Amino acid sequence: MPLISEDLTDTELVARVRAGDRDAYGLLVRRHAPVAHRTAVLLGAGADAEDVVQEALVKAYRSLGGFRADAPFRPWLLRIVANEARNAHRTASRRVGREVLAARTGGDPEIDRAADPATHAVSSARRDQLHAALLRLSEPDRLVLTCRYLLELDEGETSTVLGWPRGTVKSRLSRAMRRLRTEVGDDA
Repeated sequence: MPLISEDLTDTELVARVRAGDRDAYGLLVRRHAPVAHRTAVLLGAGADAEDVVQEALVKAYRSLGGFRADAPFRPWLLRIVANEARNAHRTASRRVGREVLAARTGGDPEIDRAADPATHAVSSARRDQLHAALLRLSEPDRLVLTCRYLLELDEGETSTVLGWPRGTVKSRLSRAMRRLRTEVGDDA
């Protein structure tokens, strides 16, 4: 088979996978694996994030026949990742330890590289404070805040990933932000 162009859209790649081109799925995996891994970590998979992503990618491949061609691929994949992460999180015996590990891996490498030690210490302490506050919230609050702000998904993508109506995402996001502000104090 000829080489696959990086310029192909997800829709074109999905069509090629459905036609039997496994290399096209490899390109989809390379394109979306980083955000899938970040999603798994931030949704509580912790040390099992790679396994969660691997399982989600296998399930996505097997389910491509039922994937709607007019739907965006990324939110669909991230919903599978989110479901796998929640399953792994529920069955994990060390839930708190995994959430702490996930919080520690969420640093901003640009801040880490560019900042002087004092700025890094302040930003690191603030990030730790925000993550600790996030962990004290309910699971629905953590999920919606993680999708919108840590994964930088828009409302539609968040709706797809979480399987919630768009209006529910908006209302839960508003309430979750209020609760998070309360947890971290008025200076947030």
